[in-house]
Amino acid sequence: MRSRALGAAIGWVMRWFPPARRRFDREVLRVFPKMPRPERRKLCGDMGRNMGQTLFEIYHNAEFQTRLDRFHVSGPGLAALEKAQAAGKGGIIVSGHFGQWEAVRAVLKARGMETGAVYRPQTNYHYQRRLLTGIEAGGLPILATGRTGTKALVRHLRSGGLIAILLDEKYADGARLPFLGHAAQTSLSAAQLALKYDLPIVPAYGTRIGDGSEFSVDFEAPIPHSDSNTMTRMFNDSLSARILEDPDQWYWMLRRWNNAR
Repeated sequence: MRSRALGAAIGWVMRWFPPARRRFDREVLRVFPKMPRPERRKLCGDMGRNMGQTLFEIYHNAEFQTRLDRFHVSGPGLAALEKAQAAGKGGIIVSGHFGQWEAVRAVLKARGMETGAVYRPQTNYHYQRRLLTGIEAGGLPILATGRTGTKALVRHLRSGGLIAILLDEKYADGARLPFLGHAAQTSLSAAQLALKYDLPIVPAYGTRIGDGSEFSVDFEAPIPHSDSNTMTRMFNDSLSARILEDPDQWYWMLRRWNNAR
């Protein structure tokens, strides 16, 4: 109830606050150029509601992870991660700002596979403090982007650890790969690490279902090892398919594409 209340408030702001709505419209029209204005307004409010719920649940992640009855788990990727762990190997879980991505780590932690995460530090001190505390409650280690974090990430994977990475943010030094039908600069690091250390790389998503307080947590089959560009493109295709099916569950405000302002 608390998360839905915050979600409703943020949904209202997103729908009726002109600067936010204009930014949202710009990104949505890139992918859905013929979407009518009333439909865009509704989608904007629905996205804001979902993101409000997601933020509240991350802030209260320790409590969120106790709601195991809310997680409905499926997909072959979970068995692949369990097999890697049984062999003493690490693994990489890739996802995006879609649904409730922390539900993925909650499922793994409940099965004795605590999973760290890579995160981008925030400039707002109070938001950064609350966000980091919430993410840490979902599993350790939590590694900041950058050279120091990358070194710690490699050590963690080589020691048999699991790590979750959100790959849908614009990465200045990334490869230009298709995402929702448009070229987007995408980090190749997850695929490169999987190849270098022979690790499974599993796309996984926590999609909101029902009234939004339950989650379908799907671990897709591991991405076959080939080359980093091909593997990352396969992930982009995977996430794109999820967004096209449930566009209200993706955070459209990321300025994902190269010419976004």
